[in-house]
Amino acid sequence: MPTTPRSFERRQFISTLFGAGVAAAALGQAPKLSYKGENIQYGLVTYMWGADLDLPTLIDTCDKAGVQGVELRVEHAHKVDPTLTPPQRAEVRKRFEDAQVKLIGMGTNFEFHDVNPDKVLKNIAGAKEYIKLSHDIGGSGVKVKPNALPKGVEKEKTLEQIGKSLAELADYAVGFGQEIRLEVHGGVTDLGDIRTVMKAANRDNARVCWNSNPADLAGEGIEANFAKVKEFLGHTLHMREATESKYPWKKLAKLLVEADFDGFTCLEGGKAPEGDRVEALIKQRELWTAMIMEARKEAV
Repeated sequence: MPTTPRSFERRQFISTLFGAGVAAAALGQAPKLSYKGENIQYGLVTYMWGADLDLPTLIDTCDKAGVQGVELRVEHAHKVDPTLTPPQRAEVRKRFEDAQVKLIGMGTNFEFHDVNPDKVLKNIAGAKEYIKLSHDIGGSGVKVKPNALPKGVEKEKTLEQIGKSLAELADYAVGFGQEIRLEVHGGVTDLGDIRTVMKAANRDNARVCWNSNPADLAGEGIEANFAKVKEFLGHTLHMREATESKYPWKKLAKLLVEADFDGFTCLEGGKAPEGDRVEALIKQRELWTAMIMEARKEAV
């Protein structure tokens, strides 16, 4: 039966998620680890593994599974959205403050590629509401999407439009201490295109949320594509189940350690697992952190 960590302080990562390292240390055989990667944390995006859980159940599930942070997707059973009143927002904030799991922020579907400027402005306005919400409930950022390249429009024009929209959101978010997280998603998954968007945004708090897409492996491979956006990575990363064999998870772990990634690597699984959700989360956490542990040993 896997054990659940009790403490989740960032600098205590090795003594919590890396249970194997603790056991080895107790036997006087602690592996030598690189300092790089010591602040990588394990999180959950509530699509779809937490979509059906109300907020108390979600927090309890994450706490029991040793999940350190959670990104709340919109339109799910936890019902955290801008309609919450100030007292309700304070209640959500307190629930997380009283728990071990941290609120990473909000995962929205706002997108900025449309040829209709009114639709872009509407999405920007909606994202601003979630920026304030995330601030009020204790989150650190809001996830948005590119999300497509309209036909008949020069690609570079669309990419710049997305980037300028991110810049406006980032400027607004500064006053709330929030990060704008562009998920590599939909029809804009080429990392070269994402780099172009981020260059157009040109804001320190507008960052890339790596999304573990098949396109990451295109061209010269994951290493070359990772390098295109490495300087723009934020504090969140999305990944599928570590048991999904089509993606090179060990290579990703190595790249993150070498980059000394400082943030949450969040499971964004597909269909919710049958059976015990806590046990399923523990399994995924242990598989992934074992890969990070191995990468840290190799990086010494």
